[in-house]
Amino acid sequence: MKNHTPQTLISIDTGGTFTDFVVLSPTGLTTHKVLSTPHDPSLAISQGLKELGLKQNFSIVHGTTVATNALLEAKGARVVLITTEGFEDVLEIGRQNRSKLYDLEIDAPPLLVESHRRLGIKERIDAKGKRLLVLSENEIRTLLKKLKKLSFDSIAICLLSSYKNPIHEILLANKLKTFKKPLSLSSKISPEFREYERCSTTCVNAYVAPIMSQYLNRLEKKIRQPIRVMQSNGGSLSIREATEEAVRTLLSGPAGGALGALAAAKESGIDKILSFDMGGTSTDMSLMNGTLEMTSESEVGGHPVKTPMIRIDTIGAGGGSLAWVDAGGALRVGPQSAGADPGPICYGRGGSQMTITDAHVWLGRIPPQHFLGGTMSLHPKKIKKPLQALAKKLRLSELATAEGIIAVANANMAKALRVLSLERGYDPRLFTLVPFGGAGGLHACELADALGMNRVLIPHHPGLLSAIGMAHADWVKDYVKTVLLKENQMSTSKLKIHFKELEKRTIQDAARERFLKRQIRFKKQLDVRYVGQGYELTIEETPHIRGAFETSHQKNFGYLHKDRPIEIVNIRLQARVSILSPSVFSSALERKGKGEKELIKTQYKNKIWNASLYQRDNLKIGNSISGPAIIAEYSATTLVPPGWSGMKQNNQNLILERK
Repeated sequence: MKNHTPQTLISIDTGGTFTDFVVLSPTGLTTHKVLSTPHDPSLAISQGLKELGLKQNFSIVHGTTVATNALLEAKGARVVLITTEGFEDVLEIGRQNRSKLYDLEIDAPPLLVESHRRLGIKERIDAKGKRLLVLSENEIRTLLKKLKKLSFDSIAICLLSSYKNPIHEILLANKLKTFKKPLSLSSKISPEFREYERCSTTCVNAYVAPIMSQYLNRLEKKIRQPIRVMQSNGGSLSIREATEEAVRTLLSGPAGGALGALAAAKESGIDKILSFDMGGTSTDMSLMNGTLEMTSESEVGGHPVKTPMIRIDTIGAGGGSLAWVDAGGALRVGPQSAGADPGPICYGRGGSQMTITDAHVWLGRIPPQHFLGGTMSLHPKKIKKPLQALAKKLRLSELATAEGIIAVANANMAKALRVLSLERGYDPRLFTLVPFGGAGGLHACELADALGMNRVLIPHHPGLLSAIGMAHADWVKDYVKTVLLKENQMSTSKLKIHFKELEKRTIQDAARERFLKRQIRFKKQLDVRYVGQGYELTIEETPHIRGAFETSHQKNFGYLHKDRPIEIVNIRLQARVSILSPSVFSSALERKGKGEKELIKTQYKNKIWNASLYQRDNLKIGNSISGPAIIAEYSATTLVPPGWSGMKQNNQNLILERK
């Protein structure tokens, strides 16, 4: 068995405003954008492929927001939760943690499963995996009768201690197949201890799986070519796997962006980066100190999700973010967005409320004739009346209002970047800012100024970097097992036995995807803590467990407990198979540009400037650029403010530095 990938690979990233296409073939790289179709993302994909003229003999890797949107907009499936009797309300009780400690009117996230769809069943497995109360056939028959009286689309099964022994979950799943509904088993989705997080993750999967299944089946019928789906850990899954474990795709698009930013930085010999992807509806941020930073615990839409993900922080600030005035008369920007339909006012599709993009157009920072390489018309004149109305509410001039929109958005993003870096012990001045997305380059230098950073890297094709990053995505699967081994129980032989069990599952899963055992690369990790601690640190597997843990603990928390014993809570195994694809940067060759420029009027900090306008593709390697300048290209626009200068590298990246 060998996995064959067509020579042409198409990376497709569905965003809130645009759907991006990157075509990688032996002859080079082709890019394309179409407006997204949020009601059915597959329509934009079909349209884009048609416009590209591609009909057959290609494969696709796809970043999708279908699962994310279903969860955030509370438009998922009707889920039935089957759990151990007495634990039906775990999902509702949750933890005592409060996201806003002093907010007495804080709203809890909407429940994914209503109380009448949470069914308890008599069975019990203890913390060591021993069956204390065997699940009987009579109990199963009673459950089946209850289910026949309910309307539901999906089934979640989360039984107590099933991470230690899944026998009852497997038995139930076999009996419930007759309903022909998607089944989510906690022992497969999140086989770790901590009942609430495991139950929440399983229910999230059950909530989004039917929506994801319908979408991917529809897409597969339209495309009729091999499709892989980007997942949150920076790898990709087959359609079958993405349908069964849809929870793993919640950060599908942003994960591609993180991969692309890391690859672009490495091309320029840079290790420490703060990346931010500013698209149409949101901005995704990540810190990378030479490698992707992973987390196994996160929260999406207020719901705990316990699956491996690239650590990405998101705020509601994108090019389409709406500007508005709050009850106190202050200017606010986002998190609401104009999206793709109607989009910003300047798109001329019916938008009537000022957005960040409209402010940039009004200030002359997005030359209308060069937007999307001149393939999409902008309508600057339509901005005037809505801008005047907003300015009147704020009692400001039109210029001050437009600049105020940008300033508020920058303040929001700078605050998020500080949380990502300074509040976790990293000095942003030692990092390079890597902006991408259609709007990232317009804010990059001002954000760098706010954080005291001296260097900005604008990647090749910044508005398409998430799609480019997806081309780097290997087939990746993560496995975990809770072992709870005290320090005096740790031994290399014991760990080897546990890892062998996970490796066996890995090889079986890889075989279903037509991969050979010799193609798999393994990464082994341990979740370790001091006995009595509530949370763990993940370290690489090593014979010197205590030393590695204490090094990590000192770095993260600044102190050690030399006399306190440690324990291994979980073992983790990541399996990776490289997917052969054309080089992403195969087209990054020097073009015979002339480095020509023209002068345009732009407004910056209450002053009108004669800014140099460059076409990025026409810049020669080594060309020097001094602000104020605007660099236009097909997928994005970059603002080089006064006090900044830049140069085009031989890998097509732009390096901007403070003078």
